[in-house]
Amino acid sequence: MERPTLHGTSVTLRPAGVADVPALTAIRATPEVRLWWRGGEALADLAAEITADLADESTPTLVIEHEGRVVGAIQWHAEEEPDYRHAGIDVYLDPSAHGHGLGTDAVRTLARHLVTDLGHHRLTIDPAADNAAAIRCYEKVGFRRVGILRRYERGADGTWHDCLLMDLLAEELS
Repeated sequence: MERPTLHGTSVTLRPAGVADVPALTAIRATPEVRLWWRGGEALADLAAEITADLADESTPTLVIEHEGRVVGAIQWHAEEEPDYRHAGIDVYLDPSAHGHGLGTDAVRTLARHLVTDLGHHRLTIDPAADNAAAIRCYEKVGFRRVGILRRYERGADGTWHDCLLMDLLAEELS
């Protein structure tokens, strides 16, 4: 899949590479991000997981940069079956960058690319149902709540947790 460099208002989204693994590992290891993204228990396991993600051609990973610093990553995947074609997004951001609109800018920038450049008419995202900050971020871009995905994701505690399916139609992108 295409891995372009995209420019938002405050962020740059560029293809992630092996040199980004230490910064992304540090971000994913923060308690605030780990709560939602989890990963291997040891930093080496987490770094290996991120490295494997970067090699997955079906889910392009872009680094989120702000003022020359890596502050997170954003991924997307596409369902190419013509009758169900759409794209989905996943994102994580360094807690030190929260509250500055960078996540919203990153999601909006990627969404615009997926709609305008790649022709997707619908995008999805599925945050944990209790991740209020992420849900607010996505709503600012124009995503709407579709419904609860019950027991959708296994949590670090081993129990199943609900997620919220959200979608965005091309004409709703703000």
